[in-house]
Amino acid sequence: MASPRPLREADLSRVEGVFTDVDGTLTTAHRLRSTTIRALERLTDSGFKVVLVTGRPAGWGEAWARTLPVEGVIAENGGLFFLRGAGGRLRKVYAESPRVRGPNRERLQAEVAAVLRQVPGARLSVDSAYTEVDLAVDWNEEARLGEAGAERLEALLRARGVTAVRSSVHINCWLGRFDKRSAVRRFLKVAWGVTPVPGEPRFVYVGDSFNDAPMFGEFALSVGVANVRRVLGRIDTPPAFITRAEEGRGFEELVRALLASRGGGRGVGS
Repeated sequence: MASPRPLREADLSRVEGVFTDVDGTLTTAHRLRSTTIRALERLTDSGFKVVLVTGRPAGWGEAWARTLPVEGVIAENGGLFFLRGAGGRLRKVYAESPRVRGPNRERLQAEVAAVLRQVPGARLSVDSAYTEVDLAVDWNEEARLGEAGAERLEALLRARGVTAVRSSVHINCWLGRFDKRSAVRRFLKVAWGVTPVPGEPRFVYVGDSFNDAPMFGEFALSVGVANVRRVLGRIDTPPAFITRAEEGRGFEELVRALLASRGGGRGVGS
């Protein structure tokens, strides 16, 4: 497996849009620093489009889409997304129809509950109450299950037919044929009328954990913030490039590189 190259080697001159994970990528020690918010503002002020791509619930996604300087939010590992429509109105798009979501939700709740009973200390994340499509098991936010506990939970969930993918804080669980990658493809088509091409130079993805691996494989310009090194030996696809700094500071490093390469840049559709 090829090792990520230093971010300074990336050609960012044609980038128009940034897709970014949140936990462990924008956040630092589980908090969103003011300097990271300012980095988001600098991107959008310079004409870049920014979209959050997260395992966090729909409730978080809607709040972020309304309050942060972003064009949209893909939430629940691709189960749905929010985008700004005509007149700035927020539009909500699901990966699957209500006919599919309803039965899947009912079964998912039963399968996850059965697994939680098998692992002492395992519990749903507090914010699972605000999900619509997936559920999240807390392994590293308020719970402290460690790597062994997280791996056992993932194995038990997958044995029951549940997709289980770990972020830096949660194990996201869902039933359905979607993930971050398929949601980004659909977002590009629906929001901007774009079909990405191999080696696509217009978009960059930045992340840090297991559930970002499909995105690292999808984007030629994929970037891991430095804390991704903790999982590099265990993910299917590593990022092409890596920052020097970890977490939100790593994202800020990417923003500085983008602004330097484009002198402010221009946005999708300009």
